Amino acid sequence: MPLAAGDDRLLDDISRRAFRYFWEQADPHTGLVMDRTRVDGFAKNRARDIASMASTGFALTALCIAYQRRWMDVNLIRERVLITLRHLAYEQPHYLGWFYHFVNRKTGERVWDCELSSIDTALLLAGVITAQQCFVEDGDIPDLAQDIYDRVDFLWMLEPSTQLMRMGWKPVSGFLKSVWGNYRENVLLQMIAMSSRTHPVPIGSWYRFRRDSISFDDYSFVGRGPLFTHQFPQAWLDLSGLRDGPPFHLDYFQNSVIATRAHRAYCLSLRSLYPSYSPDLWGVTASDSEIGYVIWGAMTSRRNWDGTVVPCASGGSLMFTPDICMPALRTMYEQFGDLIYGPYGFADSFNPATRWVNSEVLGIDLGIVLLSAENLRTQRVWNWFMSSPDIRKTVSRLFEPNETPGRL
Repeated sequence: MPLAAGDDRLLDDISRRAFRYFWEQADPHTGLVMDRTRVDGFAKNRARDIASMASTGFALTALCIAYQRRWMDVNLIRERVLITLRHLAYEQPHYLGWFYHFVNRKTGERVWDCELSSIDTALLLAGVITAQQCFVEDGDIPDLAQDIYDRVDFLWMLEPSTQLMRMGWKPVSGFLKSVWGNYRENVLLQMIAMSSRTHPVPIGSWYRFRRDSISFDDYSFVGRGPLFTHQFPQAWLDLSGLRDGPPFHLDYFQNSVIATRAHRAYCLSLRSLYPSYSPDLWGVTASDSEIGYVIWGAMTSRRNWDGTVVPCASGGSLMFTPDICMPALRTMYEQFGDLIYGPYGFADSFNPATRWVNSEVLGIDLGIVLLSAENLRTQRVWNWFMSSPDIRKTVSRLFEPNETPGRL
């Protein structure tokens, strides 16, 4: 769908501000990026210098976008990529290549007794692979990226009896009990794990996790989680026009298109409770709320719903459904911009009825909007990630062309 000039300018401004977060909130010596910070750029005491691996994966991708768009000196951007990859390769604590979820931004040391996180490592690796392909002819970057990827022992994280990926591990208690048993953001983890040159999990493990189905009104799709579970994997994976083999034969891109449209319809069905929702003002996904961080927005439960709007719900689906997501972002900007739009773009969440506005922004939420907007505008993130020979080989083994149309 071609963008109107005004919409393209708005997305450019949103994207530049998101990149500003990833530049300013990274430690200049490690490249590790804050998990969250205040909308004015100052961290709360409880979160001071706490970085996340997922946020750093989005940051590496953001650096590639900024490099291509020349948003600042390209030599400075390239140097930040190198600093980040060198730290990850040589200094960042890990175990068998897996990284801890939350770490100190300055030292990389584990914090909060957190786990080695399989999904956060995968999100980081997605950024590493993107940087490798963006700078594929550029000095040390490709080799550093490959070393970081090759070091991860994916088979170690595979639960033997089920052939499902585990969610994580802690030094004292061992593996977490939970596994990735349903279709969620684990699609990205699964693809990266199967594509490893050194420790690949079996290709058949792709078919082990359940594709849990859900219906609302005339919409039927798989994946009962909030919208981010559809968005995060396909911010990097371009699965448009493809479907996997039996027994699923699923077009994952179109599935996410349907999931986004269903989510909007579900929000509109709640207008008697939350009259602020409208065809151009909708969207809830895991975010902060007035009562704290909530993994909300799933259509199977109204728990904690209170009329809050989360900009990255629609912003993260720009690449799927620009016809309904772009008007939502424009409405937020035009009607509430004075309240919710700051140096890094939209506040993480706000309530149009009560005028509550989250005082913080989250790296992963800014990141998904930036990547989704870039895929809509140029498809660059998709092109970089999918140009990896390792990823391309696995995609060719798993998927076949779908006869239905791909993107709008």
